[in-house]
Amino acid sequence: MPYVSEYEFVHDLLDGAARRNPTATALSDASGDWSYADLEAAGLRMAAALWQRGVGRGQRVLTRMSNRKELVALLYGASRVGAVLVPITPEMKPFHLRSVLAETEPALVITEGPDGDRIRALTPAPVADVADVWHDGATAPAPPDHAGPRTAHDVALLLHTSGSTSVPKGVVCPHRQTVFAARSIDRMLRYREDDIVFLRLPLSFDYGLHQLFLAALSGARVVLAEAGGDLTLLRRLRASGATVVPVVPALAQLLTHLATRDPAPTSVRLFTNTGATFTDASRKALRAAFPAARVSLMFGTTECKRVSILEPDGDLARPGSVGRPIPGTAVDVVDEDGRLLPAGHTGEFVVRGPHVMAGYWNAPELTERRFRKDPGTGETVLHTGDHGHLDEDGHLYFSGRRDDIVKHRGTRVSVLEIEAAALDVPGVRAAAVVALGENALTLCVVTDTAGTGPVVQGLAERLEQAKLPDRCLRFDALPLTPNGKTDYRMLSETVRETQQ
Repeated sequence: MPYVSEYEFVHDLLDGAARRNPTATALSDASGDWSYADLEAAGLRMAAALWQRGVGRGQRVLTRMSNRKELVALLYGASRVGAVLVPITPEMKPFHLRSVLAETEPALVITEGPDGDRIRALTPAPVADVADVWHDGATAPAPPDHAGPRTAHDVALLLHTSGSTSVPKGVVCPHRQTVFAARSIDRMLRYREDDIVFLRLPLSFDYGLHQLFLAALSGARVVLAEAGGDLTLLRRLRASGATVVPVVPALAQLLTHLATRDPAPTSVRLFTNTGATFTDASRKALRAAFPAARVSLMFGTTECKRVSILEPDGDLARPGSVGRPIPGTAVDVVDEDGRLLPAGHTGEFVVRGPHVMAGYWNAPELTERRFRKDPGTGETVLHTGDHGHLDEDGHLYFSGRRDDIVKHRGTRVSVLEIEAAALDVPGVRAAAVVALGENALTLCVVTDTAGTGPVVQGLAERLEQAKLPDRCLRFDALPLTPNGKTDYRMLSETVRETQQ
């Protein structure tokens, strides 16, 4: 049976919440609160501002902003005029931002503060400060009735994720898939109308962004926590009255540390986790620090938003599981030849369902490899590159990846991305990354520079902190295979010898 929803477009989620309870608080940041009626009006205001600037159906609006209410208004405003929002973290380095700007060809770039001049040097696209866009929206005429997306297959978002290329990949997220994923996740997590979601994760991260949709479906409130201020984070969480906290392991560990030093109770009832493996020891420590809260483990990838969810505290009964496929979807496990494997056998996870996105932006070859047509049904299925197995009850157990993605300090990192950044440093003639463990990432370079110091400094200018290698070794030449490719096996042996 085809998927049918009363919510066709992303902004329909907000409109539904505003109809049900317009006076309920929808969103809070350091500047104050907006009700759902306020947020709906703010979205209409941003839609008018975008339309006045010539932004319409299918055009990209790239935002490089911190978490704030105006960014959420832009999300819903872009949806109303049929534009595609491309949210980018302010932490993205110019090395990657230049590529994203060139690939997406935005009709408009929206920034905040002094960032505008730096962006103008990287793109011919018009660049505007969010304060000016917000101001213009107050007097701009409403977009005409024909503005906006025409079908749910129109693209709502381009969300960037690190992968097996040298730059972040833009995942094409249509309205249909985005709305379905939100509704399916909502059926599992069941946020409540009186919930307060404390959001420290960036809205450029799909895990953070979808908190807005889950809140709209339930009528909950989202508190946009300011970046930085780690020492005051727990105090701000308590003051907000937070009941739900989405975390990645690093954030959970920080909260655990702070709560151990300051054990006063909080209102938190639920922690959710995805984005990296949440170890048994970390979960145990989090539960000890927040004894009234439960923990729900999830497994996902931007290419389909969410693969599976484990019911709250389900890990206590099923150690190692990352849950069952979200409602309305399915996961197969296949071998290298694409043959289905029975329960208990490890292979690649292949995801099917209405949440499978539409591929990668301007990357047809990569899209063809990962998003394939099922010859039996004709539907598009996602070959995740993630490996694991299913048990007899359909629960997933994740064991690792096949491609170049490695975990480093709790963050998924592409070794090709690091190598590309190293090769961008003047004087570097060859580069290869060897991963011998989560905290043992070594960059091997052939360079004309005096020592590795300039290489390390150059990487720091091009990559986020979590992606920086632990060591940098200089070589006269990198070992090659007979085919002329870097011999990573030999290189790994050499690196291992230097550690002894």
